[in-house]
Amino acid sequence: MSLSRLLERLLGLIPVLLGVSVIVFLMISLTPGDPVEIMLGDSRATPEQIAALRHDMGLDRSAMERFLVFLWNAVHGDFGLSFFHRRPVIDVLAERLPATIELTLVSLVLALVIAIPLGVVAAVRKNSWIDRIATVGSLLGVSLPGFWFGILLILFFGVHLGWLPISGRIGYSSEVHSVTGFLLVDTLIAGRPASFLDAAAHILMPALTLALPMAAILMRVTRSSMLEVLRADYVLFAEAKGLTRARVIGRHALKNALIPTVTVAALETGSLLGGNMIVETVFGWPGIGRLVVEAIFNRNFPLVQASVLLYAVTYVLLNFVADLLYVLLNPRVRL
Repeated sequence: MSLSRLLERLLGLIPVLLGVSVIVFLMISLTPGDPVEIMLGDSRATPEQIAALRHDMGLDRSAMERFLVFLWNAVHGDFGLSFFHRRPVIDVLAERLPATIELTLVSLVLALVIAIPLGVVAAVRKNSWIDRIATVGSLLGVSLPGFWFGILLILFFGVHLGWLPISGRIGYSSEVHSVTGFLLVDTLIAGRPASFLDAAAHILMPALTLALPMAAILMRVTRSSMLEVLRADYVLFAEAKGLTRARVIGRHALKNALIPTVTVAALETGSLLGGNMIVETVFGWPGIGRLVVEAIFNRNFPLVQASVLLYAVTYVLLNFVADLLYVLLNPRVRL
């Protein structure tokens, strides 16, 4: 891939992000509720105090002026002050981002570990009992709402059996000094296996809640792609040469069959960031998703705008990474 083509693809992000910013700002502007009234609550503030707070938050400007100021500051890396935290939005997001990234990565790994082997086995043993069970399981995984499945996990493993914690990232007695922001990594750096197990227990249920719907989709895609590849001429030729079935599948078929799976995995990873809002709220996970939900209820406009913009950037970049992986999996593909 040439440098000019790479720059062209990156420049294509600009209109996408601008469009997202416009849509989010319009939706926020049309949302009923006044941040000032929510902040003040039942306090008996004077009209002068209300006007001063509104001026301090920039809400006394016109909608167009607020939007242009937001864009200008965002280009320079300044997303303003959070209305309720009274701190820079970028700092608030930076505190919560590691928790969301860690949850997303663990969910992605679980989904791939479940989906790819099941999809391959279901394709190789088409119409067998394994194929039928995998197909029914994938349909259930796609159909069941994530938050409902999460609540079931909490009730069974957290409340009934008491095996897993139902909220938070780690127990108070297991907390470690933050180095990377990822507790699974920090606990290993600190040399505390008990804390690592505690952090793993906390992340298991929310990660499974996010991973299973994604695994169901990836399993179906892998199965369909694998069935198509197994009928290809080069696979039949490899089998005619006397290669073992495992070698044909592992070396020749699987690599090409994973190309559609990579595409869907990239898109679904972007969806994880949006879908984790409900899951993080259900499990009390202190990530960006839960922060956005709180910001929406509080009409914390700068935080909502910056968070959605972050989601959009991540989603577009993941699609770009998927295109790059195409080239690695199949050199004949050109971007």
